[in-house]
Order: sequence, then C-alpha cells, then structure tokens
Amino acid sequence: MNEILRVAQVAKRYESVGRSVDVLRDTSFTLYAGESAAIVGPSGSGKTTLLGLCAGLDTPTSGSLTLLGADLAAMSEGERAALRNRKVGFIFQSFHLMPSLTALENVTLPLELLGRGNAEQAAITLLDQVGLADRRHHYPAQLSGGEQQRVAIARAFINQPEILFADEPTGNLDLETSERITDLLFTLNREQGTTLLLITHDLELAKKTGRLFRINHGQLMEETNQQAQIAEVAL
Repeated sequence: MNEILRVAQVAKRYESVGRSVDVLRDTSFTLYAGESAAIVGPSGSGKTTLLGLCAGLDTPTSGSLTLLGADLAAMSEGERAALRNRKVGFIFQSFHLMPSLTALENVTLPLELLGRGNAEQAAITLLDQVGLADRRHHYPAQLSGGEQQRVAIARAFINQPEILFADEPTGNLDLETSERITDLLFTLNREQGTTLLLITHDLELAKKTGRLFRINHGQLMEETNQQAQIAEVAL
C-alpha cells in the first residue's frame, strides 16, 4: 500500500508574550492510499495547526512530515505550493470561493492554473455529480451555504487529488444540509480513491472515517470505534 502522508515526532511551539506555547507534542501517524481518517478534539486543541503542517502550509518546530513522498522541510515555499496545486485538495468551513467567479469558473480554476485542457467539461461533469449543473452560471452570493460547499467539493476534486484535507467541512451548515454534504464528500472520495484527512468537532462525522484520532493538550492518540463510543457516552 502506497504511503501518502507520514508525520514523525512532530511538535509545534509558538512564542507568545514572552512565553512558549506547545500546540503539538511528539505527534506521529501514517496514512496510506485510499485511507480516510478524522482528527477530533476541542477548540484550540491543535487540530487546524496539525492540518496546516500536514499540508505544508506551516512548518513544525521539530519532527518531519513527508507528503506524497516529498520531505516538506526540504522544499521551498514555491515547491510546496506546486505540490499542493497538482496533487492536494482542500475543503474549508468557510467555502473560500472566489466571489467574482461563477460556480463553473470556481471549479475550473485549479485546472486552468495548471494549464490543463478540458477544464470546463471536467467541471461541468463534477457540478452535475454534486447536483449543481443547472446552477453553474450562478455566483457564490446567489447560492445557499450548502450549494456553496458543494461547489467547493467539486473544486477540491477537479484535479483528482491524491489526498484531500477537509477542515470542519460541515461547520457552517444545518444538520440536514450537513448530512447531504457528508454523503457527497464520502461518495466522491470513495469513487476517486482519494486519501482523506478530516478535521472536525463532530464525532458522528468522524466515525464515518476508517480511522479516528483524538487530540487534546497537544497530544494525538488513535482510538478504536469502541473507545470513540465510550468517549461519546462520557460527553
């Protein structure tokens, strides 16, 4: 099985008002091709910090991260950005759509930046898969929150990423819309065979993944489904 992401003894420390804050300590795990994993934990526990490190958006204080066979620490910022553009997808809580572009233009953008052909047809196909073919010429402001997130999902999959990072993808949505978005995300992820790393505070969503990690006070631990159920009862 191909190794997609390796996190080895990673720590992240910030200096704040003359004191050190350890956000992450001695964090290690490996994800392989086609796996799905979730990281849960309270606000401020380091979930988003860890995601940013894994994606090469930030650098650790110590330890190493290998993404798609590349040592992130050995790469320049431009090289990390190029790797993300080619092989990584992102979905965020706040959608991050370009307000001046239509749904279709938002989805085609990653392929156009890479200079690949057939971007429009590929985008139309994905928008059809997410149920928005008839809304492709609408701007984000003309779409509901759930529709905007569906556009963001289509955009994330347009370059057929080898790994997808999702940060609270249902955090701004109501329960019914969240369930639809979740089903859509996992369906596309399964169809494309993408590795998924999901950050969420929603334990029910997290349990839909194949592996579950809990982070607290900078420490990451992998849990079994039984441990997750016990933790849920204790809440």
